[in-house]
Amino acid sequence: MLPVGIVVAALGGLAVGIERQWSGHASGPEARFAGIRTFTLLGGAAGIAGWLWTLQAQALAAIVLAAAGALIVAAYVAGSRVEIDGTTEVGALVVIGAGVLAGVGYLALSSGIIAITCLILLEKSALHAAVARLDDEELRAGARFGVMAIVILPLLPTGPYGPWDAVRPRELWLLVLFFSGLNFAGYIARRNVGASHGYPLAGLLGGLISSTNVTLTFARASRHARSLRAPLAYGVIAACSVSFARVLAATTVLNPPLARALLPFLVPPFLVGSAIVANGLRTRSPSAKAVELPSNPLNVREALQMAALFQLVLFAVAFVREWWGNTGIVMSGVVLGLTDVDALTISMARGAGSTLPLEVAARAITIGVLTNTAVKLGVALVVGQAQFRRIAGPSLAVLVVAIGALLLLV
Repeated sequence: MLPVGIVVAALGGLAVGIERQWSGHASGPEARFAGIRTFTLLGGAAGIAGWLWTLQAQALAAIVLAAAGALIVAAYVAGSRVEIDGTTEVGALVVIGAGVLAGVGYLALSSGIIAITCLILLEKSALHAAVARLDDEELRAGARFGVMAIVILPLLPTGPYGPWDAVRPRELWLLVLFFSGLNFAGYIARRNVGASHGYPLAGLLGGLISSTNVTLTFARASRHARSLRAPLAYGVIAACSVSFARVLAATTVLNPPLARALLPFLVPPFLVGSAIVANGLRTRSPSAKAVELPSNPLNVREALQMAALFQLVLFAVAFVREWWGNTGIVMSGVVLGLTDVDALTISMARGAGSTLPLEVAARAITIGVLTNTAVKLGVALVVGQAQFRRIAGPSLAVLVVAIGALLLLV
């Protein structure tokens, strides 16, 4: 009976061969060396080589693989005389590697590699277009994130160190990477979508980075942009509303039980804010390019500042918990809400469910969100123009009242 690994390997080659044949690379005057039949045979040969390896016939397996590799190299040498394009040949090497994996029994891994390969080949136009849209700033940001994740993270010790065992360098840097990545995702979304869909949507996407920054920026802009005051106000409400979803998303990743405890506190105000924004989208400006939102948030300096802030907050929370207990933890949310809700979320997520009851952590985060929303209400009222204040003020006040009521009722 034919081993199933050989069948899977041949089917993997068939899948890649179909794509090469369909895309036109296997026919015409500039055809590459392999189409549907050749790729299927290559996959089957690689599967046979893997099967022979499991039978301890390594020499015979090596001969099969060497012959297939030599065929691919010869095909590339011949094809490169006309056009420098090695996609088909590299695809053939991937088929051989995946076929060997299937032959030795790693069927799921082999199938996954083939699936990803076919997707990359099929999405050629989309991938090229995405790369063309990248600018210098985004490329630098990607390089910085690579340094932060691949170079710095492995060098950091695990800990814990210091008082209350609160210093855990590697864990802290992982949290910094998480929130930096979250901020950068909002930045990319705002760049690619927000500028062409008006201020309410631009504010919503900007709120993924910093809703406080959006509030201050839009409030200032309302003093000069007479015809855009209503859209700017709805943009602020959108930014404040999405900040509730951001907190829920972060706690879902860091501490799912805490996220469930937060649902009754944050979902209702999010829905209220969303309803207001849905009305605001009707008052959509044709472009949001006139107002500069937060700049690229992904750089090493800001990451180090974020790490220092997170560590100070962790020390402060540990101190408060030791001296004032759960009551002090809940009240600390008021102070931390004035500074950084992300730091508050991290400090509560680390201890919730172990050293800190979930209900206490959820209330502390909610109080911090309440304080932060009140601060943005104050910014809108003090900095914004009269028409801007008439829309943003009552709406943000409704959110503040809603959160406060939930703290009393739940």
